[in-house]
Order: sequence, then structure tokens, then C-alpha cells
Amino acid sequence: MNERTAPVFPVDDSRRGRLRRGRPQGGAHRRPERRVGRTALKVLAGGVSMAVLAGTAVGWATEGRFDRGFTRSAALGVDAPRSLAGDTNVLLIGLDTRKDQTGNDLPKEILDQLHAGDGEEGGYNANTLILVHIPADMKKIVAVSIPRDDYVKVSGIPGYTNVKIKEAYGLKKAAVQDELISQGVTDSKTLERAGREAGRASIVQAVRDLTGVPIDRFGEVTLAGFYDLAKALGGVDVCLNKPVNDSYYSGADFPAGRQRLDPAQSLAFVRQRHGLENGDLDRTHRQQAFLTSVALDLRKAGTFTDVGKLSALMDVAHRNIVLSDGWNITDFLRALGSSESPAVEFRTLPVLRYDTIDGQDVNIIDPAAIRREVRAAFGDPDPSVALFKPTRPPTLPTTDSVTGSATPTPDVGAPVATTITGDTIPCVN
Repeated sequence: MNERTAPVFPVDDSRRGRLRRGRPQGGAHRRPERRVGRTALKVLAGGVSMAVLAGTAVGWATEGRFDRGFTRSAALGVDAPRSLAGDTNVLLIGLDTRKDQTGNDLPKEILDQLHAGDGEEGGYNANTLILVHIPADMKKIVAVSIPRDDYVKVSGIPGYTNVKIKEAYGLKKAAVQDELISQGVTDSKTLERAGREAGRASIVQAVRDLTGVPIDRFGEVTLAGFYDLAKALGGVDVCLNKPVNDSYYSGADFPAGRQRLDPAQSLAFVRQRHGLENGDLDRTHRQQAFLTSVALDLRKAGTFTDVGKLSALMDVAHRNIVLSDGWNITDFLRALGSSESPAVEFRTLPVLRYDTIDGQDVNIIDPAAIRREVRAAFGDPDPSVALFKPTRPPTLPTTDSVTGSATPTPDVGAPVATTITGDTIPCVN
């Protein structure tokens, strides 16, 4: 197979109801190139109290079935690098698929609410990637969002050397399933499980290679998980700087200002990118705002004293979330809850500019600069000091250049981060 970058599975970037293969061609959602020259590491929200997680731990600890109810994954690998000195890095993966864990289409009534096409659209893109650093002292938690169209080097995916980072999951899944089919495996559930495990391992490795830091835990949530979470909470509060109308693609049609969205609207809110000035980057900020709003809502709504709501949240978690092996989530939440309400800071990794490679829209990045920024955000700006001690060396790109018609521009300067404190639901575009 020739080296190439076009995916081999359907994606959801076409108009609703029209399935096409490959990645989107240039679209109006891209902001003008002249505005992409500055590196932005924007803090969207801070000061979200970890009392939310304390309440979660107390409530769920009374339910012995909580930890046992999750689907588990060995995708981190036994030889994976680990953080030192009690720090923990958690990768949150939002998987854009219209399938359940066994590969069956979601029920039609759910697909209709998702406003996201039928079960054949979407592929298995990791459209949400958030790397959360939790220091041992719990003084400040940093959540770094990785734009899904960042063009990165990959290994272990037959026929590909560079892809959008979101595709590292689906491309590997497809390759492993094809190999198993060639060996005579025909059971669809076996193929789905093996493919997804390979996809998880691939996206974890892609994030490790990009950021240069270890990943100690990961959680994967499906597209339907956003909808189910909002449904269990009775909606989500958001705030918009401007009115939006994207009824054709995501279904988003909201006025400016603060408002409470129902479950279907909440999903449209986190999925919209068309019609936004900064496209996918604005969508990333919306995902951060959604998580902030959910955290505040959980704390204020008395969820953890309401047995019905608590049970509904547990069911949502078990149905939509896959956790890495060995992660006792109740103990983890207890530990977070025992801290003195650390600040939580959301950041977005910088993009140098947008470009088109082999007819596909991509984010051009500087991997070396990103690794420096991640280390600094995680509290260790000195690259001479190891953040971890791997049992075998981690695989890192051998060069910071990319192939194709585009090449990175020089680093344009250090980004500035500020923290917004208090119980704030940030207004976003």
C-alpha cells in the first residue's frame, strides 16, 4: 500500500444524510489564515471546585457495583511509561461513533435525538481529546485539549505516516479488523472488541508521542454519552457570546446569552463547528465549557443526595464509558475529593496555521513547541529533567517536520494563560 493520508472509513463531515468517504475538503468553518499566526493557549475556565468529585466519591462508594460495572481496556500496555512522584495524567477520549460497544447501531430514537446521521456515519474518530494532569499536591489541575485535526506523525498504522490525530483510533481499528478477517475471523463482536482495543492503544500512543508525557489512565466516552449525561441531569447551562444557527449540520440554533439546553441541544452545542469563527478550535472551547457546566450543575443540584439521579448517572457511566485496567475510580474520586478544592485550568494546544495536505484540511503544528508547552503547563518547564521513568523508552517522532505540501512555521512566541476563578460558566463563541 502506498503511503497516504486519506482515511478508509466513513466520516461525518459531509451534510447530514449524505455519506462520503475521506476527509472534508476546505470549508467555510476555517478561520482566515491571517488570524492563525499567533499561538493561543487559552484558559477557558478555572476554579471549578473538586467538591463535585468528593460528592461523587461519597455517593458512588455506597454502591459496590460502580467500579465493577465499567467496560475495561488493557490498551495502556504493561510496559507503558508512568508518571513519577504521585502525579497522574488522565487521557479523556470522546469517540464519535453511532455504534454501541458491540458494534450495533444505536437505537433510532437516540440517533434522531443526536442529529448526527444514521449508524453508518461518523466512523471512529476521536473527536475529543483532553489530557488532564493531576499533581500529587492537588494544588492545580490542568486539562489540555488537543485539537482533533492536528496533523501528526504515527507509527503502527499500515500505509500511513501522518494523519489527523483524531484518525489514529479508527484507522488502526480498521486495519486490525481487516487482518483478522483475512485470518478467517467472522464473529462481529470479536472483530469489534479487537478493533476498538487496537484503536485505543493507537490513540494513546499518538497522544504520548505528540505531548512527550506519560499517560497513566484513560477514559473513553461515546457520542451518545454527552446526550445521556445531559438527560440524566435534566439539561445543561451554557452561555454564548453570539447567537448561532447551524440547524443543517449539528442542529445548533441558540440565542446569545446564558440558557439551559435540553439533552439534544446539549449535544448540538458540543458538536457545532460550522458557522463558528475558529471552527474546531471554538468547538474545543465548547467542550471545555460543557464540562465546567456539568461539574457546577452536579454540585448545585443535590445530585448526590438524590438516589434516583445518582442511579441514573451510574447507568450513564456504565453504558457509555470504557476505563483503563486497574483504575479504581471510586478511590480516585475519593482522593480528589479529599483535596482543598484545587483550581482547574483548561488549556488548548497551539496551532500554527491551517493548511491543505493531499486535499485534506489539517492543523499545522510544531510538535517540539507543543511538548515544551505541555511540560510547562504540567509544572516542569525544564526539558533536562525527566517527568517519568519508562520501563522501555517511549516512541517519539524522529523529526518535528511533516510531509506534504505544508511545513511548520517557526514558533511565534510563548502563549499567555490566565485563570478565571469562581463558579463561572464561561461564555463561548
